[in-house]
Amino acid sequence: MNDKINLVQQQLQKIRRQIDQHNYHYYVLDDPVVSDAQYDKLFRELQQIERDYPQLIIPESPTQRVGASPLTAFSQITHVVPMLSLGNAFEDTEVEAFDRRVCEGLAVDNVEYAVEPKFDGLAVSLCYENGIFKTGATRGDGNTGEDITLNLRTIKSIPLHLAGNNIPSLLEVRGEVLMLKADFNLLNQRQRDKCEKIFANPRNAAAGSLRQLDPAVTATRNLAFFAYGIGRVNINTDAEEISMDKHSDVMAYLMSLHFPVAKERKVVTGSQALLAYYQEIGSLRDDLPYDIDGVVYKVNLLSQQEKLGFVSRAPRFAIAHKFPAQEAMTKVLDIDVQVGRTGALTPVARLDSVFVGGVTLTNATLHNADEIKRKDVRIGDTVIVHRAGDVIPEVVSVVLAQRPAQTKSFIMPTNCPVCGAKAVRLAGEAVSRCTGGLFCPAQQKQAIIHFVSRRAMDIEGLGDKLVEQLVDNAIVRTPADLYKLGISALTGLERLAEKSAANILAAIEKSKQTTLARFIYALGIRNVGETTAKGLALYYGSLDRLVAADTENLQLVPDIGPIVAQSIVDFFAESHNREVIEQMRLSGVCWQEHNGQPLPITVETAVSGKIFVLTGTLHTMSREDAKAKIEGQGGKVTNSVSKKTNYVVVGTDPGSKYDKALDLGITILDEDGLQGLLQ
Repeated sequence: MNDKINLVQQQLQKIRRQIDQHNYHYYVLDDPVVSDAQYDKLFRELQQIERDYPQLIIPESPTQRVGASPLTAFSQITHVVPMLSLGNAFEDTEVEAFDRRVCEGLAVDNVEYAVEPKFDGLAVSLCYENGIFKTGATRGDGNTGEDITLNLRTIKSIPLHLAGNNIPSLLEVRGEVLMLKADFNLLNQRQRDKCEKIFANPRNAAAGSLRQLDPAVTATRNLAFFAYGIGRVNINTDAEEISMDKHSDVMAYLMSLHFPVAKERKVVTGSQALLAYYQEIGSLRDDLPYDIDGVVYKVNLLSQQEKLGFVSRAPRFAIAHKFPAQEAMTKVLDIDVQVGRTGALTPVARLDSVFVGGVTLTNATLHNADEIKRKDVRIGDTVIVHRAGDVIPEVVSVVLAQRPAQTKSFIMPTNCPVCGAKAVRLAGEAVSRCTGGLFCPAQQKQAIIHFVSRRAMDIEGLGDKLVEQLVDNAIVRTPADLYKLGISALTGLERLAEKSAANILAAIEKSKQTTLARFIYALGIRNVGETTAKGLALYYGSLDRLVAADTENLQLVPDIGPIVAQSIVDFFAESHNREVIEQMRLSGVCWQEHNGQPLPITVETAVSGKIFVLTGTLHTMSREDAKAKIEGQGGKVTNSVSKKTNYVVVGTDPGSKYDKALDLGITILDEDGLQGLLQ
């Protein structure tokens, strides 16, 4: 019996190797060596043997690509090596500047680059252990992605086990999942035949297919995979030496393992060669079997990549050169106003539908009233609309030669179209904003998320997703409704047990005892941050005195100018905002008040009047603590580096702020240096 099993096992191994080889020729090399009928016969033979001997089925068998039960949700996978995004270049001068920076950083005259098309798909990571495909994940936020292993197993161009003898003990391959143009057309034809949803473009089709909870659905979509690099690799100590000194070596190694890679890749030297490659690929773009949205340039030598390192969340050694956005001409049927989560009023052109960049557009942003005036966009005009990747489509210009005799000019409303509150545009700002922050339905979620945040009312357990559930289920409309919640309302929500609900109610109850400064900050008044809220609380001592203050009086508070003062007055002028505040006070929200005294004069210190920027991770104190200490001694902490910045405090893994500080010659401090100033 054992001899027979051994013979069957050998037969299975032979057939599996044959099928894997045929898959490689068909899906990777695009050069099939057998007919479809011959392939199908071989596959059915494998299926029959595995049915007869189920104990010999292995996970990496070609028959096991599909078969797992549908998931209820995707779990998360943490990327050991973050999947960083690339910086973008759109103009030739930006590419030349990139090459110049690279040469200067390496102190050389010329640099060799590996160049390749930039796939318009979804970045994924594939992890192999001893040559066997184990897990796969989306890029996600770069640090954490979704576990889509089961769906990736259905993609036939992804090997389930690696070919060859020189296999690493651990290999993380990075690449792009996409849908070839021909497969996209076939998919949409099937969708039409079934009277189901038509996909706008291959990228959307690939994204929707890859994130199906049922891998059987993904398997029907015929997705493709192309490798573009390695995240991690551990070479077996007894393995042969693998030469990977260059990115081009990495790509050749991936090819040897039977991963598909872009055939159009090259190695070139210098910025002019980069631009020539860009033009070459641009001319081939329409004829390529897949969609691309640009090309990628990477320093070829890995040692040079390591020397250049990273800035913020992008490598210094690579850049994406994007193709120009696609544009089209259409007609403006009307202009509406949308209200964003922060109260910003944005005019939107309603368009006669037009196909741009693989998507049918019916709307395009007009940004603000100044842009409408500058471009002289009117209802009834013929306009050029522009779409670049995932950027919101916009109206670029008006075709004046086609302007009809009767067009209608657009006037920005003075009241919020959602809640009716006054819409104001402060001096120096381009955007009009709704002043009904506490009650405007368009701002509900953002207002409540800010209200419960740690630096505001600090209601533990009320995260973004729970707030969204409360608003979406019409349980909470304003922050005041939080103080009316009962246990039954919370336990009726998804994934919220009674104990968790009780903890949240306890946190809400605890938040009633707060400070005036926290409460002012929690209201989310435009331009009123933590520092300003503290100043207002100290100066006025009571909320009623603050509500009654006019713009002139408010400017007596240090560091409050006319713009901030107007924001405060506009906020409290809305009766609905005052009603929400009164409801909270009636619910028991309270704080200690005093008679109000002018702010004390700060003793002059080395920090007084100085502007600081913090970047990187601090170890002896949190960035919040550092900010509090600086502000406590009369300094100011801002988010961006400029010529006015006095000090940049640098922790570990600093970002682009550190580079800018060096460029501007600003004093750099480490934690010890900051502590020295604060003493």
